[in-house]
Amino acid sequence: MDTLKAFLGDFCHGMRDAVVGAAFIFRVDKEIAKLEAVRTKQREREMLKQRRPIPAKKQQESDHKVMHKIFQCCALNGGIFWLSLVAFHRLLLPLLHLVTQLIIGEDTSHGMVWVWVSWLMSSLFGALWVLPVFFLSRLVSCLWYQDIADAAYRKSRGRPQLSNLSKLIADLLFSVMMQTIFLIQSVLVGMIPIVFVGQLISMVHMCLLYSLYAFEYKWFNMGWEVHQRVRYMENNWPYFAGFGLPLAVLTILPSSFLVRGIVFAVLFPVFIISGNEATPPVKPYEFPLHFFSYSIQIANKVFHTAVSRPNSAVSMRTASTAGRREAF
Repeated sequence: MDTLKAFLGDFCHGMRDAVVGAAFIFRVDKEIAKLEAVRTKQREREMLKQRRPIPAKKQQESDHKVMHKIFQCCALNGGIFWLSLVAFHRLLLPLLHLVTQLIIGEDTSHGMVWVWVSWLMSSLFGALWVLPVFFLSRLVSCLWYQDIADAAYRKSRGRPQLSNLSKLIADLLFSVMMQTIFLIQSVLVGMIPIVFVGQLISMVHMCLLYSLYAFEYKWFNMGWEVHQRVRYMENNWPYFAGFGLPLAVLTILPSSFLVRGIVFAVLFPVFIISGNEATPPVKPYEFPLHFFSYSIQIANKVFHTAVSRPNSAVSMRTASTAGRREAF
């Protein structure tokens, strides 16, 4: 009974942090501005004590930096991309269908012609507009996500604790590989042929994955390595399952894959702010579940194989060179 109570408490705690933290987006810019003003006054006092001249104040950045970035994400993904899909499927295609019907008539030949015309228009629209804009919006959104996360982190914890560049790149590559494998794992467990069981386990996977997406920016700036991040999630999985549930439910409602991506891109910045302001439980859950263990094992094997091949090739070239030198 105590275990169930602890589970429900952590689960509801995660949901509350996700929802309540979203409201902080309307105050984060003011909090950042107040903090910057306090730090500026402290620096000026120190410079006056040291009798050093106070430099001229530089022009401040926008007072609504975070809200501006969130608005840009909504405008790019929910405005340009989503409205273009609606305009094509709800306006252009029906208008083209009406034009071809007026030209050809309502006989059988019009149905055959329209099948080919609609397929050609949809293919051209997908290849020349949807795919380029989709990938471009993902790339630009990732840059804006990082700006939002960094601004929120500096407000609450100061400067990020970043490691050296090579370690950062290795951590990023391994994290992306592990998350991709975990996403495939969530799809596979959803195919379990037991009513509601596969869907439930797959939903828990997606909740944890979305929580990892949201919290990873903060943990990355705190200097946590990927294994430490995953271990912390597995030890507190009820909390992170509850935190990721709202985003998982909202993204699973649309039937279209593209619309799901748009919903995620629009709402994800809000959950970055929520993750930065959240207070996960300090005490680990009594029964940790190692959801990420198989994904980490596979990612480790792939990563070590990819790294060991260049090293083995270099070793072989070095050995052959040394052999030639000894021969001479």
